[in-house]
Amino acid sequence: MAAFAAARRFSGALRSFCSLVPSAYIGSCTVSPVYRLSSLHITQRQTSTGCIKKPLLSFGNTSPGLSFSITNRVAPLLQNILHQQVRTLISCSLRKGKRKTVKAVVKRFLRLHCGLWLRRRAGYKKKVWKKKPNRLRRLREHVFCNKTQSKMLDKMTTSFWKRRTWYVNDPYQKYHDRTNFHL
Repeated sequence: MAAFAAARRFSGALRSFCSLVPSAYIGSCTVSPVYRLSSLHITQRQTSTGCIKKPLLSFGNTSPGLSFSITNRVAPLLQNILHQQVRTLISCSLRKGKRKTVKAVVKRFLRLHCGLWLRRRAGYKKKVWKKKPNRLRRLREHVFCNKTQSKMLDKMTTSFWKRRTWYVNDPYQKYHDRTNFHL
């Protein structure tokens, strides 16, 4: 039942592709019920005798029972749409092949020893002249990154930046060790 409903929705989406066909292949086009989602069947109904038939060059075969694989034409487009961007460490050194640190992470974030990362709020330096004092105060805060962001930032840095550091009068000293906290 679910497969039938999906096929009906898919055939409705294919009708939008048919709007391109009549202008180049004079005649109306129909979409037959899609039992196999891999092909679209376009048939030419009746055309007037005075019309000139112009076949589409991209379809190849110009016979009245024209069929082609829609997935071959749509798949490259769907890859670009459905591909989700991933930001991980991709640079390695040329001499030894060791992983390299993304320097923007070290500049913008602070890693606590417990594995949490601190960051400033987005837009704290942008258009300060038109922001109200309450908003500026909120933007000056430091906030923790969530679990997925922390894992991503750990991948983008080397072990050098994950070791414990000791600073004189460190304002974050009480945040370095967390109890009952699992990242």
